[in-house]
Amino acid sequence: MIKIYHNPRCSKSRQGLAILEESNQEFDVVKYLEDKLTVADLEAIISKLSIKPLDLVRKNEAIWKSDYKGKTLSDKDIIEAMISHPKLIERPIVVNGKKATIGRPPESIKNII
Repeated sequence: MIKIYHNPRCSKSRQGLAILEESNQEFDVVKYLEDKLTVADLEAIISKLSIKPLDLVRKNEAIWKSDYKGKTLSDKDIIEAMISHPKLIERPIVVNGKKATIGRPPESIKNII
């Protein structure tokens, strides 16, 4: 089952959702700002993306700049920051089985559906 980790207020996330709707495939929408992710959820997503946790962080968010930027953080620390502040998670993320992508640009979603 395809999942999109979606923020309805984000234009790229809405574009990613539209691509999934046009694909005529079944998918689940996870509004991760409302339904908070667990550490295990986020670790699984990061593993499927084959990236470091820092690569999933929205580094221009005010909370990142004020609380985390310039500090020495472990991968665990970064994951905990994203769990505590889900706005820090890059979006949209689409997971299809063992594959995942960050929908930036949204068209990259087509590569895994």
